[in-house]
Amino acid sequence: MRVLGIDLGIRRIGLALSDPDATFAQPHGVLERRGDARDLAAIGELVREHGVAHIVVGLPIHMTGRRGPEAKEAERFAAALASATALPVDLVDERWTTVEAERSLREMGQVGKKGRRRRQHVDAVAASLLLRTFLDRLRIEAERGGATR
Repeated sequence: MRVLGIDLGIRRIGLALSDPDATFAQPHGVLERRGDARDLAAIGELVREHGVAHIVVGLPIHMTGRRGPEAKEAERFAAALASATALPVDLVDERWTTVEAERSLREMGQVGKKGRRRRQHVDAVAASLLLRTFLDRLRIEAERGGATR
């Protein structure tokens, strides 16, 4: 089962894909926001092209646990995505993904890069981190339930 991870932003949508066995998460670039209809169509094409069976969308919750307007937008977008693709869509807490993504890029020597290209890298890496969180949760649940892949 291939899973798509989405880090929803105002200007860009960070994308990540799992391998077919839903074991690993890899950045898959970004989608420049062009309005819901175009964004949903582009994601639908990606879903078909890669045989995605499940989608996870980052849920930006404040450190206090409060859900602000960004979280409400993520919930709305996730519902629209589920309707447009007829796939299950889960929301995943993304409180630390951008910070972790920036740290990962620094460790990979990307610290000097600035501007649009760097932000795109951060968005795609953040999507892969939230996807990894979801895949790890699936694996743990399967192990606890005795299920095997």
